[in-house]
Amino acid sequence: MAETILPGPVPEGTPIREATCIHTQKIYDSCQSRDCMEDLRLYPKAGSQTTLENAQSVRSAQAELLYVDIQVDQVGYNQGFYTVDLQYFYRITADAYTPGTARPSVVTGLATFSKRCMLFGSQGTARTFSSAQSVSRELAASYTGNLPTAVVEAVDPIVLSVRLYTPEQTGFSCDCAGETSSGTDIPDAIRRLFDEELVTDNDSSRQLLLTLGQFSLLRLERDSQLLIPIYDYCVPDKECQYDGPGEDDPCALFQRVDFPVNEFFPPATADGLDASGCNPFRSGCGLGRG
Repeated sequence: MAETILPGPVPEGTPIREATCIHTQKIYDSCQSRDCMEDLRLYPKAGSQTTLENAQSVRSAQAELLYVDIQVDQVGYNQGFYTVDLQYFYRITADAYTPGTARPSVVTGLATFSKRCMLFGSQGTARTFSSAQSVSRELAASYTGNLPTAVVEAVDPIVLSVRLYTPEQTGFSCDCAGETSSGTDIPDAIRRLFDEELVTDNDSSRQLLLTLGQFSLLRLERDSQLLIPIYDYCVPDKECQYDGPGEDDPCALFQRVDFPVNEFFPPATADGLDASGCNPFRSGCGLGRG
């Protein structure tokens, strides 16, 4: 059995100076997600719905990820595993073209997407209390059980397609992915991000459907005490400086910028670049800030 390492100084002959205990979030399980979300329904602003009623086509849509709501629940039949329910909220802007107008009108609204994952989060029965929290938060936390913390990292989605849906179209039906969450499930905080009421009913004669591509990383974490090696203290080697606005001549600032040699003389091969990205075979390479 390997010798147990205890906190304290590490013997000489190793680059590690010390082993110490830290309190941090340990990742127990994680996964990456690539979701193609077809036919998400747009909940447009009231003014945007009026524009859609008269639109002939919609193009050039952009999507912004506003928030991801996360719920964690224990799996009763699989000890140590948890379901993670995610609901993504997107702000959508698109250009709507109406007959007789040369310039498009901007359509804005909300789209949502829900999914469920299952990850291992281990088990624990100890409840944590901290002097940094208020009594009300402590009491609320003590009765929620010892669930792991779910963390989602996500980027803005890619808009893959956008189209108008008209119920009167023969032979066409909408199996809208966005309908997994009704408009009444939209949190008030999300609604307040829009300057008009959102149209969430099904009475509209025209609806906008989108297909989005979403990349996400999901992990389950728990508070843990870990023993880690210490190589040295993280001492900053840069002095704090601040040259207030207007205190320096813009031309003087420009003179301190390195000349972009590679922009004018690209190297023929990867070997033509040094570690700094400069082309050593061109004059001016290595010139510092003057």
